Amino acid sequence: MTDARDRRLHLDTDRAATLAAAAPRYAAVAVANVRREYPNDLRLVLRGPGPVPAPRELHPAFYGSFDWHSCVEMHWLLVRLHRLTGVPADALAVLDEHLSPAALTVERDFLAAHRGFSRPYGLGWVLMLAEEATLAGPRAAGWLGALRPLAGQVTANLLAWLPDATYPIRQGAHLNTAFGLRLAMPWARRRAAEGDGALLAELLRTAERWYLADRDYPASWEPDGADFLSPALCEAELMVELAGADWLAGFLPVLPETLLAPVAVTDDSDGQLAHLHGLNLSRAWAWTRLADALPAGDARVEVMREAARVHAAAGLPHATGGDYMVEHWLAVYAVLHLTA
Repeated sequence: MTDARDRRLHLDTDRAATLAAAAPRYAAVAVANVRREYPNDLRLVLRGPGPVPAPRELHPAFYGSFDWHSCVEMHWLLVRLHRLTGVPADALAVLDEHLSPAALTVERDFLAAHRGFSRPYGLGWVLMLAEEATLAGPRAAGWLGALRPLAGQVTANLLAWLPDATYPIRQGAHLNTAFGLRLAMPWARRRAAEGDGALLAELLRTAERWYLADRDYPASWEPDGADFLSPALCEAELMVELAGADWLAGFLPVLPETLLAPVAVTDDSDGQLAHLHGLNLSRAWAWTRLADALPAGDARVEVMREAARVHAAAGLPHATGGDYMVEHWLAVYAVLHLTA
């Protein structure tokens, strides 16, 4: 009979094998996405009449993948695959082109002029991208050097916003504040280790203020019809790491069936309904992270691992090869789960 550690190793081996097999497809779709300027959901407030700049003019690094935040996270996917499995020459070329000082200076200046842009989701993914570049070896040194000023601007934007954000946002899409804090956390820890702890301290203060006292989350209300994140599991994943496993018993006294069973997607071409594919994969990631955080012998661990397995089985087949409303972003959540 195998023990829990052996079963976890087997699960990790399975995920690694799945990633290795799928990585060429994921890299190919990411390269195509980040170079595809149109269609484009351009988020720009017009202050008066006049010409609207083209996406590539506004965002020379992150003009593709339908929208800015999806383009940022697709670059993260490419850098992570470069680190873990290797990527072809065209992927390295597009990273050299897009993560250049010239392109990222324009992106930094845009965020300096639009402090609330893509907050917190896209800002968090910029920090995830910068963190990944620090781990990706000598080939990524130029990308990291160009990303650091952009990450500094993102940090400034978050530090200006978080103290004024009285309440969290508990929804299942881009505005979810628990997931935004989670995305920012690895870079904040790195900067604290380098001597600048301002962002980490603010993230910890904010998480405590927003979430520490939460109890009896109404998980039966999930999901909403356009979720790609679970508000319950995003908060739980963050707070179990920060406050410990005991916190979870008060927040989710029972693991509800509404969070354990995968969701159905009826129309991949509908951008909102297609979000639900992401919900399956982000739940798989969150359940895996939670299972890893609980103590050995906890009866909830096997339930969580099975939930991660069935959600991944429901979501992974859709990561590539489908409608653009799915394909411009979903592989990111496949890789997030497979490398959790």
